[in-house]
Amino acid sequence: MLYFFVTVQYLHSYDVKIHEKIVTLFSKNQETFIMLVSVVIPCYNSQDSIGKVVELTIAEFQKMPQYTYEFILVNDDSKDGTFAKIRELSETYPCVRGIDLARNFGQHNALMAALNYTNGDLIVGMDDDLQTHPSQMYKLLDKILEGYDLVYGNYAKRKNSFLKNLSSKFNKVTSRILLGRPKNIVSSNYWVITRLVRDEAIKYTNYNPYIDAIFYRVTNHIADVTIEHHQREQGSSNYTFRKLVKLWMAYWNFSVVPLRISSLLGSLFAFGGFLGFIAILIRQLVAPSSQMGWASIMCAMLLFFGFVLLVLGIIGEYLGKIMLCINNTPQYIIRETVNTAKEKKENTDA
Repeated sequence: MLYFFVTVQYLHSYDVKIHEKIVTLFSKNQETFIMLVSVVIPCYNSQDSIGKVVELTIAEFQKMPQYTYEFILVNDDSKDGTFAKIRELSETYPCVRGIDLARNFGQHNALMAALNYTNGDLIVGMDDDLQTHPSQMYKLLDKILEGYDLVYGNYAKRKNSFLKNLSSKFNKVTSRILLGRPKNIVSSNYWVITRLVRDEAIKYTNYNPYIDAIFYRVTNHIADVTIEHHQREQGSSNYTFRKLVKLWMAYWNFSVVPLRISSLLGSLFAFGGFLGFIAILIRQLVAPSSQMGWASIMCAMLLFFGFVLLVLGIIGEYLGKIMLCINNTPQYIIRETVNTAKEKKENTDA
């Protein structure tokens, strides 16, 4: 109980410190406080676009002297020269840090890797394809300075493929049910968080993270702000139907709602079966000579056994995830880093 009280007091004091910085920044009677913003970008086959993303973002920061900035670019085992481009950018801009993952772990795992290397008071997450355009970043930063811990960019009009738009609408519903997303909040890949949220998020080390679910566990001081969604300038979305399904399945790491739904449906089926038994019993008493229909029995069996297999599949998914966690399946594996504090320390020691 004492540990819980001390932890709550620490988190409260940490949150107060962040808000004191914000107040100091805009107070005319106090010295201006320069905030460091970390920009985290997972990269996959983006050698032709990531340079422009960095350059446009730097140009936006130059319009906002109240911020300094750094970039954490994570190459998620791209098949092109993405990491070579990241290395080139780190040589041109000392504020750019690069991380090369040993294999393709997925966007959310790459984000977790990036968060572990951030130093900023605020952390901005964006994509590598210019759809989450740097020109819209100031809107998110302005909004979070109102006292929020997490702010999403809410696209006025999404400019994605039909499949991606369809999955976004599906995720909007399911994330509300399974993850507890606030009803009036629209999430997206463009967000900004405080240091408090970052520090709590990186404590999650399981192999299959879903970044939004982790954020929702940390805070309910969440907002969104309307921004413009831009067209992808090069290439096409790397999210196939298979990857979208896998991403949605990550919801199950953070919710027991599917099990509860299964229990509820199981109870309803059992109750329906009981009513059916009563109906058959009454029918036999009223008309003993009536014959049971073979087709109706088969349909009922298929329905019930299909439901049983569905529930067993859901339970199997949970057991499989538990096994992977027990086996310490890595969240990500880093092959190489460029321009990071750890790398600089190793070079100094050498």
